[in-house]
Amino acid sequence: MDLRKLKTLIDLVSDSNVSELEITEAEGKVRIVKGGIMPPPAPAMMVAAPAAAPAAPGPAPAIPVAAPAAEVPVGHVVKSPMVGTFYLAASPGAKPFVQVGSAVKEGETICIIEAMKILNEIEADKSGTISQILGQNGQAVEFGQPLFVID
Repeated sequence: MDLRKLKTLIDLVSDSNVSELEITEAEGKVRIVKGGIMPPPAPAMMVAAPAAAPAAPGPAPAIPVAAPAAEVPVGHVVKSPMVGTFYLAASPGAKPFVQVGSAVKEGETICIIEAMKILNEIEADKSGTISQILGQNGQAVEFGQPLFVID
């Protein structure tokens, strides 16, 4: 990347509300951060490995057992399209949009996710029956988090 282009990018970042800009091109990668001084990278620490103890006769060592894998829902999973707060009803005390066993049509509102004080209606992307509700009412959800299973 040539110096004129780099200077232009720096000027754009300093004159805007953008606090960080990262550009990758064939010639390389540039990251511009506006604001205070960046902290120095943490020093690498080297730790010596403990010396192996001589093998002593005795019981066989325990074999670690892997934790059971997270249960994967069976059926069509509706995932959160954003980060926010998950609600099953339009207002506190109101009837939920859907319950386990509810028949839904594609495009029907099944929940609300509040993000930045905006209530976003989330619609079913497939017709079927709600077999599981994976989100917890009033709790935070992440982007891509499974919310419902439709059979």
